[in-house]
Amino acid sequence: MKRLVVLAAVAATCSIALAATPWTGKKVAFLGDSITDPAQTNRPQRIFWQYLAEDLGIEPHVYAVSGYQWDRVYKAAQKMKDEMDGEVDAIFVFAGTNDYMNGIPLGEWFEEREEEVYLKGRTLKLPRRHFIKDMKTFRGRVNTVMDFLKTNFPDQQIVIMTPLHRGRYDLGRPNVQIDETFPNAIGSRLEEYVAALREAADIWSVPVIDLYRESGLYPLNDSYAKCFRFDGPKVWDRLHPNTEGHRRLAKVIAAHMTVLPPDFK
Repeated sequence: MKRLVVLAAVAATCSIALAATPWTGKKVAFLGDSITDPAQTNRPQRIFWQYLAEDLGIEPHVYAVSGYQWDRVYKAAQKMKDEMDGEVDAIFVFAGTNDYMNGIPLGEWFEEREEEVYLKGRTLKLPRRHFIKDMKTFRGRVNTVMDFLKTNFPDQQIVIMTPLHRGRYDLGRPNVQIDETFPNAIGSRLEEYVAALREAADIWSVPVIDLYRESGLYPLNDSYAKCFRFDGPKVWDRLHPNTEGHRRLAKVIAAHMTVLPPDFK
């Protein structure tokens, strides 16, 4: 897996000069799956982080691969640390839809173990919460990734972005994936995984950009076909945004970024 670096100087190609923002020149790492994957640049479309480079002047460093779930995001985060370490200013994680589609159990955030603690003149035994880092569950995977990022990047801005609503994906059998109106193989719904990521933002004290809610992209409605990659009788993709869809994502993400500090250095 190779990271893709897009210099902020790309904005110089725009017909309108880029105004300086607090994010100008900041190195931003993106961890995720196919929607963020730089392999999309082989297609005739643009990706949201390319627009962010133009609009806010960031320098994107992309560690995203099609099909990645949060367990592979952990490996990508390790690679990002090895390659960038203290150079990175902010880290965005945009994943979860593949965990849902592959039927990864949601699991729990914590387990409780009774421990002795001194409190107001007495020694008591109280239940204490401990993070679960079970890579076989969704919450365990998220805990593992967030603990790694929080431990190694305390001065960086870390942001979770929720998955989009999920439409049907059909490139011909066996490469067919159902839309979110159906549960996954274990009977769980996409919104449960989205809700878990909102919980993670609270638990780990990070901002969440709720693209599931705020992007407005709703591929189950035919009027939004124009925002997704393919729409036809032989090839059907209401899962991956096209250029218009990515432009829309970038507007929402940029609006959040303008009220967030790019780092805490």
